[in-house]
Amino acid sequence: MTSQKLSHVLLVEDDIGLGETLCERLVKENYQVAWCKGVKEAEQSFQQKSFDLVILDLGLPDGSGFDLAKHIRKFKSTPIVFMTAMNTAENRLEGYEIGADEFIPKPFHLKEILMRVKHVLENHAEPKKLSGRLRVNQKWIHFSTQSIIHEDDREEQLAKRDFELLKLLIQSAPKILSRDEILNLVWGEDKFPSHRTVDNTIVRLRQALGEGSDEIIRSVRGVGYQWSVNINRSSEE
Repeated sequence: MTSQKLSHVLLVEDDIGLGETLCERLVKENYQVAWCKGVKEAEQSFQQKSFDLVILDLGLPDGSGFDLAKHIRKFKSTPIVFMTAMNTAENRLEGYEIGADEFIPKPFHLKEILMRVKHVLENHAEPKKLSGRLRVNQKWIHFSTQSIIHEDDREEQLAKRDFELLKLLIQSAPKILSRDEILNLVWGEDKFPSHRTVDNTIVRLRQALGEGSDEIIRSVRGVGYQWSVNINRSSEE
């Protein structure tokens, strides 16, 4: 009998009562939890250990949870769950632009946050393995050759970065990816492209996928892009 890998959670919350309660419940659910009460402590903990999930309050005594999330995003794509009493549309958009996986308004039911944590970890645990080919919009996406086969059997070879972005969108679905997250994961920190670079790549991918591709690669205003086709319902070989 194989033992299940425990998920490591970084909890960043300065409220002692809430922090203790969340730690206790998360441990009961078989998570390993590191609890930090501020930005600097969390940054040090993140540098020292590898985490599967970050649960992050926005209002912290020594800085903003948004700034901490941006710092995390510079190094890893670790999923982030924001929890905050600052539940305005502007706050949510800023969180999703950084790359939040969930945005939970306070007050919340403990069962709700546990369900969302489980959902994020299950969807982020391992990228979807993409091999062979995937039928979308009457065309085939070939992962081995990084190309698209059209209805007339014409093969369109995609540029390396274009295909990497296409693959990232499919693997991340149904998560919405922000432009900054895409730049970090596809272009990396050694390059300095702009959000326009991402937008232009999306235009080329939509042209390759053809009619109706605006609904396949969906624009989420103020946030980024999302692959909207359920890969499990697509024809895959």
